[in-house]
Amino acid sequence: MSDFRSGFVAIVGRPNTGKSTLINALVGSKIAITSSHPNTTRHAIRGIVNQPHFQAVLVDTPGLHKPKTLLGQRLNAVVAENLDAVDIVMMCLPADEKSGAGDTFIAAELAKSTKAKKFALVTKTDTVSKEKLAERLLSINDLAQGFSWDEIIPLSATTHRQIDLLAELIGKNLPVGPAFYPTDIKSDQNIEQLICELIRESAMKDAREELPHSIMVTIDEMSEREEKGSRPFFDIHATIHVERDSQTGIILGHKGERLKEIGVRARADIERELSARVFLGLHVKVSKEWQRDPKLLEKLGFTER
Repeated sequence: MSDFRSGFVAIVGRPNTGKSTLINALVGSKIAITSSHPNTTRHAIRGIVNQPHFQAVLVDTPGLHKPKTLLGQRLNAVVAENLDAVDIVMMCLPADEKSGAGDTFIAAELAKSTKAKKFALVTKTDTVSKEKLAERLLSINDLAQGFSWDEIIPLSATTHRQIDLLAELIGKNLPVGPAFYPTDIKSDQNIEQLICELIRESAMKDAREELPHSIMVTIDEMSEREEKGSRPFFDIHATIHVERDSQTGIILGHKGERLKEIGVRARADIERELSARVFLGLHVKVSKEWQRDPKLLEKLGFTER
């Protein structure tokens, strides 16, 4: 098809501005985990939006922030790397918050990208009144120093408000070209990455404030049983890494009840995404100060950039 369009779209913003929820809404499947805690995205996850006339490869970047650890530095490097080679950059700006220094910093980074189209997405519109939303929309242009927004779009990924409009505008602003991926896949994440993220999301639910940033998950073993049936059956054994001995007890809970709850939630998500039955075995390990340890970061997949 001569008018088929394709390209790469980066989703940026301060931590916890609705980026992961938005990418899941656009793709129509859980590609990126969501949490009330900031900085939950740690990899530039590619979600793939397939429409009859275009394919958009969405890069869900970690939230830009002032790094306090080696992990933080590497997360910021992920963002910078992905802004260099995209066709559209979409900046998430929550409707229920005012712009601050962090937004000004990110907008200044966007100004350096001369090639990419720039969309301002006012997210979480379901949380504010029409009057508050109007005020927020009026403030958005003040952020654009040295450039102009190509589109300003208020939306709610939670209620799906204006998601279809956003998808249409993405398609119109991509260059003409062939699809980069087969049109029947929704992400370039491998299965093990997705499983680790789903377990981590479950472990972060209702976690204490200091704990989410200390959680990392690795797969120890994954195998498929040779059983006859309508659905495959996988045995998965995974490790939840924390940084301090005291955090082990938080994950385990009283008599291991919290770890059991984590496993039940994660198994349900994994079975849904894999369309399979799953046995999930979890254990907890202290990997001291892994966020500051270059060797551990390499082992856990955070390579130096």
